[in-house]
Amino acid sequence: MTPRRAARRCCLLVAAAWAPFTWAQEVAAPLPGFAELEAAGARIGEIRIRSRDIFDTTDPKEDQLLFRWANALHIPTRPTVIENALLFKRGDPVSVTLIDETERVLRSSRYLYDVDIRPVAVADGVVDIEVDTRDTWSLDPGFSLSRSGGSNSSGLQLKEYNLLGSGIALSVGRSRNVDRSSTEFQITDERAFGGWTSLSYTLARNSDGRRDGFSVAQPFYALDARWAAGVSGLRDSRLDAVYSAGEVVAQYRHNERRAELFGGWSTGRVDGWVRRYSLGVNLQDDAYAIEPGVAAPARLPADEKLAGPFVRYEHLEDRFEKLENRNLIARPEYFALGLQASVQLGWSSTAWGASRNALLYRAAASRGYEPAAGQTLVAATSLEGQYSEGHVRRQRVGLEGQYYVPQGPHWLFYARASGDALTRPEPEDTLLLGGDNGLRGYPLRYQGGNRRLLLTLEERAFSNLYLLRLFRIGAAAFVDVGRAWGGDNLNAAAPGWLANAGLGLRIASVRSAFGNVLHVDLAAPVNPPAGIKGLQFGVKSRTSF
Repeated sequence: MTPRRAARRCCLLVAAAWAPFTWAQEVAAPLPGFAELEAAGARIGEIRIRSRDIFDTTDPKEDQLLFRWANALHIPTRPTVIENALLFKRGDPVSVTLIDETERVLRSSRYLYDVDIRPVAVADGVVDIEVDTRDTWSLDPGFSLSRSGGSNSSGLQLKEYNLLGSGIALSVGRSRNVDRSSTEFQITDERAFGGWTSLSYTLARNSDGRRDGFSVAQPFYALDARWAAGVSGLRDSRLDAVYSAGEVVAQYRHNERRAELFGGWSTGRVDGWVRRYSLGVNLQDDAYAIEPGVAAPARLPADEKLAGPFVRYEHLEDRFEKLENRNLIARPEYFALGLQASVQLGWSSTAWGASRNALLYRAAASRGYEPAAGQTLVAATSLEGQYSEGHVRRQRVGLEGQYYVPQGPHWLFYARASGDALTRPEPEDTLLLGGDNGLRGYPLRYQGGNRRLLLTLEERAFSNLYLLRLFRIGAAAFVDVGRAWGGDNLNAAAPGWLANAGLGLRIASVRSAFGNVLHVDLAAPVNPPAGIKGLQFGVKSRTSF
């Protein structure tokens, strides 16, 4: 062997010996993030859907017999359901905005516990993406019991939020509350026909009447969606009640019909802003009657039928903040900090069968602010009413502000202030205040009127407790102050300001699709009027802390 050939062979042997180490270093090198890939002009290649079960049995903490049973009994979400919800596809340029919005859309599905979208391979300007989701337990069988404002509610139902992994929600059940008992059937498919068409149908037989409703719609499912259309209808017959000091003093029959048909278009997201336009027609038909066998109200609401066309405009800003430990426990939350505004104008005409000609108006706006690092303020306002025969009628104005001040990873100060005012209302428009809507130390619907103010202050605690890998635990100390006044149904026994203070336990069932936050509260009224208990106990399931 010549010296040259021997040297060449030696080099090849050294290169072969070193190659595994070089390859390992290349593999171990972190992949660029989506922001870098977007800046480099990369395009999306293969999209891999990894739809995982409820529990990760490769984790020793979740490799338990109960969790293995749950996985065995559960049908995972079909990959096509996840794929149909993606806002990007193969060949698209990488967009951080679309990837972030896709995560928000997926996390809004109750049958998903976790979502992770990440690049897994990059070559020649093409990036392969993996969409990794983990399911929740989606079958809700059983009995529910809650208590607020001194009144109990209960229910027995069977609800599946993700039927056979299809994303379809189906429920049948029996419930009872202070107003009525009800047997209800409901089915909803938000991804019908493999797209974004939403179908919903509800059928309820109640102790005081019946309710039927349906909806078929293609919504503005994303900020860049270019069109929307839909039709919906509702028919409801029930007994409505008049309250005084938390007690029912009268009832009357309310027959209600609602229908709407609309179509909309948009220019999509342009420079971070979205503008949407919609045209449609709607029907609002309310009829009232004295109900035999029950006490009649002093004044029965007037029958009203409104029908005619409307136009709607929406103006949205694409600015969201991903936070944690605000309204949920150890779960990502998205706050819309940008401007979200809408205005709708309609004309009710006797030519359409309406009871009178009227201008119908509705507007709403909200915006988030960051007064200081980590702090979040969300302000919202709304206006709704009608103008007819030279008068403003049934107008409602609302204002609300929510303020979040983190005090470390496990503590948060929260404040909420809200106010509402009615102009020329009907009796059914009464603003109520009590244990079921913000004043936790008093009976439900304790005060009523055409003006309402409420202030809530809370010190929230978010613990690291993760009981059985199923429940997150939190707590709150709170003060509520409020008043409802004006109108025909004043609480003569306690017409002034009311206040209470209390403590609450929060239990979040994070691995189930029905996993709202269970509130267990003890609230004591401050200087309570005669006949009010010194301590109110409340147990209620809510969607947030």
